[in-house]
Amino acid sequence: MESLRWTLAACFYLFSEEICPKRKWTFGSGVTVPFEGSPFYVHSSCRFTFLRFTHSRVDCDITVQRGGGGLLTLVEIIINKVKTVLRGGGGGVLVENGRVSLPYDHTYQHIFRFGVYTRLKSSLLPLSVTWYDVPGGIDRLWVELDQELSSDLTGLCGKLDFGLTPLLRKFDTCQTRDPVFVLNPVCRRFFSETLECLTSRTPEFIRLCEQNAYGHEGDAGVPCAFFGEVVLMCGKGSHVWNSWRTLTQCAPPTCPGDLVYVEDGPAFIPSCSNPNPRTSNQDNTSSCVCPAGEVLNDRADGHRCVRTSTCPCVFRDRTYQPGAIRSTKCQTCVCGGGTWQCSENFCPARCLVEGQFVTTYDGKQYAVPGKCAYMASQGLNWTLKIEFSKREPSLKTVTLQVFQVQTIPNDFINDEIIEVHQSDHTLVFWQSSMYVQVRTTFGLKLQVQVFPDLQLYVTPPGHDRDAISGLCGNRNNDTTDDFTTSSGIVENSAKLFALSWSLGSCPENIPSSCVNTGNEIFADGRCSVLNNPDGIFAKCHDYIPTDQHHAACIHRTCNCGDDLLRCLCASLESYAKACGGLGVELGDWRKATNCTLQCSKNLEFSDATRACNRTCFALAGPDPRCELEDGPVEGCGCPEGTYLNQGLTCTPKAQCGCRYGGATAPPGPVVIDGQQCNGKICFRCSESPVNTAQKTCDSLSKPLGFNVTCESGCYCPENEYEDHFGRCVPRNNCTCVYSGKVFGAGELVKTSCKTCICNQGQWDCRDQPCVGKCQVYGNGHYQTFDSKWYRFDGHCQYTLVEDYCGSGRGTFSVRVESVPCCEEALTCSRAVVLDLQDQVTLTLSDMKVTRHLRAGWTAEQDSLYTTHTVGLYVIISVPSKGLSLVWDKHTRVTIELLPRWRNQVCGLCGNFDSNEMNDLQMRGSAVVTSPLAFGNSWKSATPPCSDVTTEIFPCERNSYCSAWAQRRCMILTGDVFRDCHLKVDPEPYYHACVQESCSCEFEGKFLGFCTAVAAYAEACSEQDVCISWRTPDLCRKLKPFEIKHSANRGFVMFGFLYGGHLDR
Repeated sequence: MESLRWTLAACFYLFSEEICPKRKWTFGSGVTVPFEGSPFYVHSSCRFTFLRFTHSRVDCDITVQRGGGGLLTLVEIIINKVKTVLRGGGGGVLVENGRVSLPYDHTYQHIFRFGVYTRLKSSLLPLSVTWYDVPGGIDRLWVELDQELSSDLTGLCGKLDFGLTPLLRKFDTCQTRDPVFVLNPVCRRFFSETLECLTSRTPEFIRLCEQNAYGHEGDAGVPCAFFGEVVLMCGKGSHVWNSWRTLTQCAPPTCPGDLVYVEDGPAFIPSCSNPNPRTSNQDNTSSCVCPAGEVLNDRADGHRCVRTSTCPCVFRDRTYQPGAIRSTKCQTCVCGGGTWQCSENFCPARCLVEGQFVTTYDGKQYAVPGKCAYMASQGLNWTLKIEFSKREPSLKTVTLQVFQVQTIPNDFINDEIIEVHQSDHTLVFWQSSMYVQVRTTFGLKLQVQVFPDLQLYVTPPGHDRDAISGLCGNRNNDTTDDFTTSSGIVENSAKLFALSWSLGSCPENIPSSCVNTGNEIFADGRCSVLNNPDGIFAKCHDYIPTDQHHAACIHRTCNCGDDLLRCLCASLESYAKACGGLGVELGDWRKATNCTLQCSKNLEFSDATRACNRTCFALAGPDPRCELEDGPVEGCGCPEGTYLNQGLTCTPKAQCGCRYGGATAPPGPVVIDGQQCNGKICFRCSESPVNTAQKTCDSLSKPLGFNVTCESGCYCPENEYEDHFGRCVPRNNCTCVYSGKVFGAGELVKTSCKTCICNQGQWDCRDQPCVGKCQVYGNGHYQTFDSKWYRFDGHCQYTLVEDYCGSGRGTFSVRVESVPCCEEALTCSRAVVLDLQDQVTLTLSDMKVTRHLRAGWTAEQDSLYTTHTVGLYVIISVPSKGLSLVWDKHTRVTIELLPRWRNQVCGLCGNFDSNEMNDLQMRGSAVVTSPLAFGNSWKSATPPCSDVTTEIFPCERNSYCSAWAQRRCMILTGDVFRDCHLKVDPEPYYHACVQESCSCEFEGKFLGFCTAVAAYAEACSEQDVCISWRTPDLCRKLKPFEIKHSANRGFVMFGFLYGGHLDR
């Protein structure tokens, strides 16, 4: 270390104010260095108060006791009533009377290895405690405070106005003796080499050395601890640095395995898990390191050092050696250099319609608003239409039209079963009693589940992807434009998007929340099986996150009607089917969840049923189903050696008969006549049939309904269309609709990184680069740059976003760490660390910003960033990086990046590639996993921290608050924010709000509710919808303010200031 440890030359800055951390420590047999004043020696076996203070209503009390050998044998640290005991000499670390292994992480503190030392870092206080354990006790202990404290510090290293007696703790047999010192030749020889460092203070330290060594001449640990501390004080450039161990015969510490000891090295060494940890000179200390060119294999026992290229990989707690291959049905990954190198997903894209939930080709999920008919998907020469049941939100019919020839009749489920239907363009067949499959000559594939619920799975053709549209999206691997309406503009609202693809009028009659309390209790309890870490679905958790499936299960089951179990099982089946699609075998999940199915007659149920050569029909000639590569499906089928006959009974081959036939059922047109037109023209289809389905501006972009070509009624004259105001206009003057508002021909709208112009009733859109925004707030609610929402509330420091992706070379990093509340295990604030080019480090915590300049930089040279404070908001702009950071001094952190960073960043904010489906990629890997495993992989290497194994969110901890929280958060879905609902979907913000508000006993101290509502209000403001929602009784009233920065300088903000909070 170049700096003097006792004076700490490395300092932080609060803008222009310099703040140096304070340190005090004790070492040897009783030498103590206070925060202020000269070091002194205490020879005692009594328990003393080492440090005591109160900061921000959090109490800290540290006591120490030495044994007969002079070393510390007991250190007791109590912070916020949590007691940690250090027992020297190998006695370990005890927290709340239980021994813990390292690293250890508690809501209020972290304990980890720091070089050869061990360190405790508090999450509630600017405090860290570091010690070195040797045989016989702890030979050195130091305490650091990262900032000045307003309260008085008492203890051995605080104020000693009344001597040592008040600091003694009750202990019956202890003794305190006066210091004794005699001439010690080793001390004299050692300090003859430190004159350049200590100068006039040399006699003082010689006295302390001889007091410390008296009575311990046969124990090298006591004097060597003293010599080591003096050497560190003198620094790496001093004369004594390289000679002191020879002078004193103090042996260096021994290191385990392949590690070697260095006096000054990284506290956190490179490993297979993190071969390039970013550390500063402040993190250098006495350490055990690997030889040059090697890293620690932390994925195996023995402290072995290896080349990075020979590091093993880990997946699902299993270790794989370099070169090992791990495959699913859709992806192959090869272990190399400690990371998984994975292929692109080679499974074809599919659209899913399961109940009211639709998953687009690119993977975006949403719910349709009404039980209506929709255009599910369409291409150049085909259309796929669906119609929902009027009773409940489940499909009723599926209709595929190819070249205007209808191939699947409406209500085909109710027709007599037809095993196989083959035409020039399509092959339709039953794969099992539950599934009908359709193959076309141009690549379109359908799989229709007909029991217990009708569900649709669509694989689009591979050649005309630019022409595909509908509820299923456009299949371009870009989720940001999945909500492209029939008129060509991208809506933010799933409801408006879905309605644009409705066939005719569509009432909004699917509730967005549970409407029956009893159903909700049933759904909430039974759907939780998806999340059970030890349950039947646990094998799939690392492959497919359960969050969306769990929410859909509750919503679908809750609004099912009378047969709740049927809807529950259909929802669980959706997750099981998705897992099976990746090759994950779950076992008999139906039996484990009481979802078993009974087969009729002598058929048998199997989760791997195929129709190829298993029916009497197939015996009459070649079975076209056998030429396909379709995988097996669930359902009832015949056992081996028997065949399904016309009576749906399994029979031997000799008893099979023959079968031939088909059926069609096209719908007929509806005729309306006898209307009075009021200035329009009355068309009678019987006299002059015309296509009346496209006689309005709105209909020009809408898909055509089921064979509707002419309906008698009143319409605009030929070559004119009724606009959204009821006027007849030429096509060039047709109006358009976006977010519920009408726009005239030629008007321009900017939305979702596109600029759109209204042209002939449709939107003509062009891509326009836009900034990416990521935010985190409350108890771990994240929205990535690509707008994916997930929850993760770890207790470590995590990488939010960085450009050190893969290569280890980068220019910036943003890390975050949750700071817990004192009264409850909630996140009350979030600390942020911003590193810029390894030149400047900004730390945002405890309501302020501190700055650390790396060696060679000064405050005058630093022009990398600008800092602005608005109320209690801090805005940091880094123009050269195209980076802006906004911190509310509590839990909310927002990052904005310019478009040039697309696909160049990584971290908890995702990769900013416009595809939310690959946002949860683990560090150093293309593997997409669950939010829990994803979050753990982005832990900072410094300091070390244990994985989060389970997460208990507020509503799970305080279930009695749930109903209260839901009522409170209905402000987001109610009338107050009604004008914004079509611009910004309130659902993810509502769910986050409920979680934040589920600490009703903590209301008033915890800002979760206000932060959650403010996040939605800001999103609305960005869409030019300003909502005045605060009142004197609700999160306090606002005062308007405005900030403008030029585009090349960073952040642009408009908003309102209220008592230290920002709203936009």
